[in-house]
Amino acid sequence: MTPGNELLFLALGGSGEIGMNVNLYGCQGKWIMVDLGMTFADPAYPGVELVLPDLAFIEERREDLLGIVLTHGHEDHIGAIPYLAQDLGVPLYATPFTAGLIAGKLEEEGIVEQVTVNVVDMLTDFQLGPFGLRYIPLAHSIPEGNALLIDTPYGKVFHTGDWKLDDTPQLGDPSTEAELRAIGDSGVLALVCDSTNVFQEQASGSEAGVREGLDEVIQGAQGRVLVTTFASNAARLKTLGHVAQDTGRKVCVAGRSLDRILRVSKSVGYLTDFPETIDFEEAMRLPPREVLIIATGGQGESRAALARIAFGQHKLSLDAGDLVVFSSKQIPGNEIAIGRIQNELASKGIEMITDRQAPVHVSGHPGRPELAAMYQWIRPEIIVPVHGEMRHMMEQARFARARGIPHGIVQKNGDLVRLAPHGPEKLGEERVGRLILDGDVILPADGTTMNERRRLAFAGQIAVAIALDPDDRVAGDVEIELQGIPVEEDRDAFLEEACEAAAAAVARASGNEDKLREEVRLAVRRCATEWTGKKPVVTVLFVRVQS
Repeated sequence: MTPGNELLFLALGGSGEIGMNVNLYGCQGKWIMVDLGMTFADPAYPGVELVLPDLAFIEERREDLLGIVLTHGHEDHIGAIPYLAQDLGVPLYATPFTAGLIAGKLEEEGIVEQVTVNVVDMLTDFQLGPFGLRYIPLAHSIPEGNALLIDTPYGKVFHTGDWKLDDTPQLGDPSTEAELRAIGDSGVLALVCDSTNVFQEQASGSEAGVREGLDEVIQGAQGRVLVTTFASNAARLKTLGHVAQDTGRKVCVAGRSLDRILRVSKSVGYLTDFPETIDFEEAMRLPPREVLIIATGGQGESRAALARIAFGQHKLSLDAGDLVVFSSKQIPGNEIAIGRIQNELASKGIEMITDRQAPVHVSGHPGRPELAAMYQWIRPEIIVPVHGEMRHMMEQARFARARGIPHGIVQKNGDLVRLAPHGPEKLGEERVGRLILDGDVILPADGTTMNERRRLAFAGQIAVAIALDPDDRVAGDVEIELQGIPVEEDRDAFLEEACEAAAAAVARASGNEDKLREEVRLAVRRCATEWTGKKPVVTVLFVRVQS
């Protein structure tokens, strides 16, 4: 698939899901990639933390890929770069703060010299083949959240990235209504738009309101206060710095990712007025009423600072009467992990406040009023919803049509769409998929390794070892080891019966060793199924002995 005299769009991630954003634009034989993100694993991937996009489509066409343009520094937009960008072999383009985060990731992987990162100032035009590009600053929860204005011979695309409207932003200087209207006046073919909060009837709200809410909550607290938020939410960090000063508390930061965000922010001119922080020892020495801890782990991550503090595995500790404020939105799927930590905190008499009890969080994504405003200002011919599950994208398409956008297309990962000429039109479906980072190895998400691990997690494993004499008769005792087989107090009785079944299978089998092994495997698994109702993974090892 080589783009002709046309403008194509193809999502390899982020359409039909929230996270792992990867978008391709094709024109006159060339492609550009917008964002290269990852997502976090769920229980369907036992033993795995990170899920990456499968870039096979563009890897096969890498000679036609001109570059990777990053909208902002959230993990679901840049997180796959240290694992996949080197193989693509093309330059990256990012604004200064995002480039700083990327540089840290490349350094950790030891590939700084192998990946070129070009730093582009906001509102600066640059050209990649037939694509003219400009970063358009928009409000978000991280410094330098940007839309991309992509100019092509077949029309302009306004690719929003993650965004919201905020009249009193804490960081940066987002584009004004007049500036966005001017873009609309120039003519926009397609608006490729964030769908995350399309069901939210109210606007997302201003970060200034969060400062007021946190001031009120923390001012009345008598003990230590711990606030947990997304590490990348630099706007919230700035707010918390002000809140600490408002309430007369010193700031202690717990979490390596928070340290990194603070360091990179200050290196490019953000958060320069953040209060000087204290270390863990001083935080525990000071009177509790004088301490504000900012910690990672609000989504229940087991290795993050909040979980370690809650379970007594950290240098920081909380006591009865202390307060934990969850200054973040609970991501669907994390309820159990978050509940586990909250229950542990509650058992110690620690008070908790979430965004359900007080205005301590606002989203970084647009609600319906903000979407409607953007439609009115940009006035595209086509709406292309992205950054959402199918229900979010379908609803945004309906919402946009009701607000006067004449054309729309709801696509999913792998749908090849022509935007112009004669668009929007779905041309076909290309291969997409997921990869997993398993330890230090990247594997197919549905390959042999992960399928085997799922089977082991679901049904357990039985290992059978049998010594055979030259006549294929059992020599000595059959040995069986169990892993995760639900026999508990019946273990000895089960082992006895399973060993007998294995020996009997050897006695009645005939043929080559492979057939003999299969007979034993089936006999032992049949025995396990009768005892447990499960079909465990059974492996059989033969050892040859001399008579």
